[in-house]
Amino acid sequence: MQAISEARPLQGKVAVVTGAGRGIGRAIAMGYAKAGATVVCCARSAGEIDETVALVTAAGGTAMARCADVADLASLQALFALTVQRFGGVDIVVGNAGVNGPRGTVEDVDPVRWAAAIQTNLVGAFHTAHAAIPHLRARGSGKIIFIGSGMRKAAVAGTSAYAASKIGLWKLTEVLGVELQQYNISVNELIPGPVKTGMTAFGKRPFPEGEWVKEPEDLVPLALFLATQPDVGPTAQSFSLMRRAG
Repeated sequence: MQAISEARPLQGKVAVVTGAGRGIGRAIAMGYAKAGATVVCCARSAGEIDETVALVTAAGGTAMARCADVADLASLQALFALTVQRFGGVDIVVGNAGVNGPRGTVEDVDPVRWAAAIQTNLVGAFHTAHAAIPHLRARGSGKIIFIGSGMRKAAVAGTSAYAASKIGLWKLTEVLGVELQQYNISVNELIPGPVKTGMTAFGKRPFPEGEWVKEPEDLVPLALFLATQPDVGPTAQSFSLMRRAG
């Protein structure tokens, strides 16, 4: 029995992953399923999450697809209610859904698109946590893992929407970690560094020498580490896969 437990450390756990239709979210969903978790895959596009679920199922895992927009609190509340109805509870929440946002100086950028990026990346993370917390508390413990960015540490002209959303996400992580530790719910940030995904151009353009440009699957070991920490383990912490500080 011990060998099975070590091979499938998330056996019996239920994980909800937002932005699970591709890239980082898909890799984490598949990694968690391989580790034994039942995974609920959330995204705005039905086709993409259906494909993720098909990949999980073909590999012998258990998953469910559910369309939801993190900018819409009601759709997330419905997502978590259905998850609990189908699988009995929620143990792990990965807040991965996000957008790059518009590029341009603060003077020139489209204010509507700027606000929309904040709505998805920051308000969407708040919505995800707000909808999940009652169910995690009912479970008696849990993990919330937000996918952050090294851009919160850097000042790059033309990226104010994305950078502001990610520094806000980090502060949300810290505050939530403090608020929820009494309920055995940890909240941590995972900073991927540059990853080759459909949303990025990494691997197609030069990147600072010495940095590790990753495939989405390279994030899975750290995502598993955070999901398998004890209830009294680290919280309000940031874990980075960047080789150098941003």
